[in-house]
Amino acid sequence: MSDEATLVAASVQSFYDQTTDVRASFYQTYVHKLYKRTDRSKGTVVFKKPGKMRWDYAKPNGKVIVSNGKRLTIYEPGDEGDKGQVIDKAITQDQLPQAMAFLMGTGRLEEDFTFRLLDAKKQGYARGHVLELRPKKPTPHYDRLLFYVEKSDALKGLVRRLLIIDRDGNRNRFDFSKLKFNTKVTEGSFNWKPPPGTRRVNM
Repeated sequence: MSDEATLVAASVQSFYDQTTDVRASFYQTYVHKLYKRTDRSKGTVVFKKPGKMRWDYAKPNGKVIVSNGKRLTIYEPGDEGDKGQVIDKAITQDQLPQAMAFLMGTGRLEEDFTFRLLDAKKQGYARGHVLELRPKKPTPHYDRLLFYVEKSDALKGLVRRLLIIDRDGNRNRFDFSKLKFNTKVTEGSFNWKPPPGTRRVNM
């Protein structure tokens, strides 16, 4: 690990250590390597320490992902006339809470990852840093993460974009905008219940 990469990682940790909650709009781009298909979606997300998050996908997707800090609930609407299904599982079983622990206050970057800086210009982010993170302990959820990090004095350490790359080469990218911090998000945001009649799957 280079000293500069370690400093960038420390700036990210410092920035999010000062936040209790984060609200944002997101644009997600998922590239399936095997099927050579790209899926795009958007919506809003909120994170609250410790371990809570909620993703509300805009229609026609309509998916909802909620974590109360221990369990993760994923609601997938069905086609017209179908109530859809809800998947309930531990947060340790899913990619998103594991990759976004820094936003949820459940991990320490320097303890969990090794770092290196990539060429920001080649990565299309010349205005900031592109930090590659590899987990010290292998995980089935991803191979590595890329943080696209602000380097301006006012927003130093802010992650504008997160790219999750898994072992199969699939790329799950989130671009964040309209970010707001420390807005006193209520606990009620994470007590979401699926529509009546929805099929439930426990994992």
